[in-house]
Amino acid sequence: MSKKSHSTKTTESNSKYVHLEKMSTIDLLCNINNEDKTVPQSIEKTIPKIKKLVDAAYENMSQGGRLFYIGAGTSGRLGIVDASECPPTFGVETGRVIGIIAGGDAAIRKAVEFAEDDEKQAWKDLSIYKINKKDFLIGIAASGSTPYVFAGLKKAQEKGIRTGCIVCNKGSEVAKFADYPIEVVVGAEFVTGSTRMKSGTAQKLVLNMISTSLMIKLGRVKGSKMVDMQLSNNKLINRGTKMIAEELGVDELTAKELLIKHGNVRNAIIAKK
Repeated sequence: MSKKSHSTKTTESNSKYVHLEKMSTIDLLCNINNEDKTVPQSIEKTIPKIKKLVDAAYENMSQGGRLFYIGAGTSGRLGIVDASECPPTFGVETGRVIGIIAGGDAAIRKAVEFAEDDEKQAWKDLSIYKINKKDFLIGIAASGSTPYVFAGLKKAQEKGIRTGCIVCNKGSEVAKFADYPIEVVVGAEFVTGSTRMKSGTAQKLVLNMISTSLMIKLGRVKGSKMVDMQLSNNKLINRGTKMIAEELGVDELTAKELLIKHGNVRNAIIAKK
């Protein structure tokens, strides 16, 4: 029996649904939802691998290292979203978690033709940030075959930088160059080959798990509260006010004054105690 070709990888396999255009709206929605329900089950099988990656990344970050994500298309955008949410959510300095997408910032909104096929550009993009052995690099690629991603991981390994990946096929090229591979096989997409669907959902959930676990381990959460969050809007100021009021047993006016004076929940609580 011949080996499977690239065209038969799981992310490219045919949808188990046919004639989507003939489905009613309710059937479309229910069938998409039924497929989405399977994603957390697929992730559950990979938790031991996620644990190894988180522990390794924490070892680097606890010593001052940074976390990098690289990807193309949807995968790259998901990495950028996760990285950009860490400073406001957890109060870490900008540049501690960095997302890089093939094709540069222009590719965040619009596809850049053939950017994902450039094997040399990933390392050039990483080099701008002077990535080094203290840092940890995660490649994100649903197919696991994106040249930009696997070439970036390969070069990083050659430089002694620890690597991980989030892919949705087994035995991929990207995983081959990851010290800590996470392979979440979610099966055929509802729309054949549309990896922005289940594969993208899986990647987003795993990224949530990785970054949130890391920030908790790095001391950026107290109890279950985001005590270092940035006060970038009224909603967050109100949330911080309630945290302080609950923790210190003071009225909300006093709590808000403390919050504004000290800049975040953690500092306000420390100052009052």
